[in-house]
Amino acid sequence: MVAREVWSAHPWRCPRSVWMRHSPGWGQGLAMDFLTLFLIYLCLVLAVTALLCLCLGRKESFLTRSVNRASQVLSLVIPTQLQRVTHQALHRLFHTRSCLFMVLHVALQAAVFGEYTWEVFVYCWELQFHLLLLLLPYLLLAGNLGCFLLCSRANPGTVTKSNAASLVKVYAYDEVLFQRGLVCPTCTVEKPARSKHCSVCRTCVHRFDHHCVWVNNCIGASNTGVFLLYLLSLTATAGALAAVTAAFLIQVLLLSDIMHSTYLDAQGQEHPVEIPFLVQHLFLTFPRIVFMLGFVTLLTLILGGYSSFSLYLALTNQTTNEWCKSRRFGGSPHLPSQPHDRPLVYKNIYSKGIWRNLKEIFNPPTVLERKKKT
Repeated sequence: MVAREVWSAHPWRCPRSVWMRHSPGWGQGLAMDFLTLFLIYLCLVLAVTALLCLCLGRKESFLTRSVNRASQVLSLVIPTQLQRVTHQALHRLFHTRSCLFMVLHVALQAAVFGEYTWEVFVYCWELQFHLLLLLLPYLLLAGNLGCFLLCSRANPGTVTKSNAASLVKVYAYDEVLFQRGLVCPTCTVEKPARSKHCSVCRTCVHRFDHHCVWVNNCIGASNTGVFLLYLLSLTATAGALAAVTAAFLIQVLLLSDIMHSTYLDAQGQEHPVEIPFLVQHLFLTFPRIVFMLGFVTLLTLILGGYSSFSLYLALTNQTTNEWCKSRRFGGSPHLPSQPHDRPLVYKNIYSKGIWRNLKEIFNPPTVLERKKKT
């Protein structure tokens, strides 16, 4: 696209200091509009995320088979030494406790808030945005970092030989997902109902949900509530950043009056300004801000979906481990006491209603509380 001196015809009516920092420049043409490239990128990421969610919980999914076949093909091409080094690196990254993802987590937040503070906050302040609106992302960030530290440093509910006997009495065995009398071969303790051995932390965790690499800790009975707050605050932080940044860019377009302008295409024909042109124009004028907006918007969508799923698990008193096991339960063996011709049916016996389920998330039951109820 070739601009028709849109900016000179409709100057940006905002503080001169803001205008002087970004003087718009238009190229003679682009192979593809930025909006098209971003939409393709967004669709690919969302498609991969949806595929992972659909395949989650299946014992032998299409994704697993595809990855295994791809690994077999690559093993014929990649040298053995490189395969061994790659396998060791991946094992150390995903199967041992490491602070790498925690550092990456903090680095991403620092990069996003650095850009927000350096450009968006300053521009919005000059455009006289309300101070509370500009400070909202920082307030949410402070709460999120607090939950992040608590979740990463908290004991998730480790099962030891000293407390195993008491933890066995907290939850009843449903005799489907959790059976009485099973002993963890690694920890050599009787496994309480809703517990699982974490191969990363190398310990059994009471009411095990999953191991989160971003907080470098297991999510169990003692920190599930904090983890839920961490997810919700992280989603709210990303959403607040996206909202303030989008409001700034919309304000820029309104003040410049560019939406009522026209431009000339490569053939010299005049067209009214449309959304792809506006997005491309904003990207050429504020590339870092637009890229940050795309990143935090995509992050808000992904985190929003995961937070909704975690909230659903909390309201129904399920763990991620139980949800996955119940989805692939069709391949589980029958119990000795049940006829072989009758399929096992899983039923969540731990749900006590929405409010009591939420209370249990933030105030895990003890043996004494269970005895009082019985």
